[in-house]
Amino acid sequence: MVKPKDMQQAEETRLQGVIPELCNGFRLDKALATLFDQYSRSAIQHWIKDGLVTLDGKTEGQKTKVREGQSVVIHVPAPVATDSKAQDIPLDIVYQDEDILVINKPAGLVVHPGTGNPDGTLLNALLYFDPSLAVLPRAGIVHRIDKETTGLLVIARNESAVKSLVEAIQEKQVRREYLAVIISQIVAGGTIDAPIGRHSRERTKMAVSNRGKPAVTHYRVEEKFRAHTLVRVILDTGRTHQIRVHMNWQGHPIVGDPVYGKRLHVPPASSEKLLNTLRGFRRQALHAETLALHHPVSGELLSWTVPMPADMQLLVDVLREDTQTHAR
Repeated sequence: MVKPKDMQQAEETRLQGVIPELCNGFRLDKALATLFDQYSRSAIQHWIKDGLVTLDGKTEGQKTKVREGQSVVIHVPAPVATDSKAQDIPLDIVYQDEDILVINKPAGLVVHPGTGNPDGTLLNALLYFDPSLAVLPRAGIVHRIDKETTGLLVIARNESAVKSLVEAIQEKQVRREYLAVIISQIVAGGTIDAPIGRHSRERTKMAVSNRGKPAVTHYRVEEKFRAHTLVRVILDTGRTHQIRVHMNWQGHPIVGDPVYGKRLHVPPASSEKLLNTLRGFRRQALHAETLALHHPVSGELLSWTVPMPADMQLLVDVLREDTQTHAR
């Protein structure tokens, strides 16, 4: 592993190349992303903007059209280590190799530092597990799930994996399946295609909005209970709070959701056990169960599935028991 002191000694990298026939007429940023495909296009765009790229000895804008045979030089800046501290926080590692980690995140763990959560996050745990991640954007975290949502996340362990995974997510080549317990008894699944943006009044919340970004959520029924349903949710996009916002907008809020949920819903003639279980479930009943992707280096299709955590499994068991009792 690379030690923090080694990171501080890192120097810039000088890349040189010639525009190939394939890239003739391309925009400069697209041509360089093709020529130096170990780097992301967004990183290349930043370097062009910062004057770190020359085309035939001159700095140009990212929209400049290139010609075959032109020489290009990129002064790739030295990696800057994150100032977040490494913390010894247990990680449930489902899979690891030189390029990626797959983590089963527990409820209550924030993915990366932010307002109100300066440390104690998954990012801090990753820096302790592998200090070399400090030179990657967000320590290799390429997607996230909410603090109280459980389940699978993939982490990139090098710049090449970051680029590959970010592009795969953008191109909808990473399959993410969730399980959720909703407050409604629905008979069939469906697709929700509604843009999501920042809430117009409550800035910490998201909402369906014509001014938002496209968001598509597919869901299907896994198991029906008397007044609730266990659904499987598959994402085409990954907007903040997407599943929680979309399901609530459809009139099917997730059990326990403290932000987008509604008051406790208990079916008639419920047992004390069911009542206590529903009252005691104080987070969204949402679990990232399955993750499937092509390995960023080998290209092999990999898939992982983790069971629901104990609290959510208990919720499902008690709802099932209640449904069976009233069916007799």
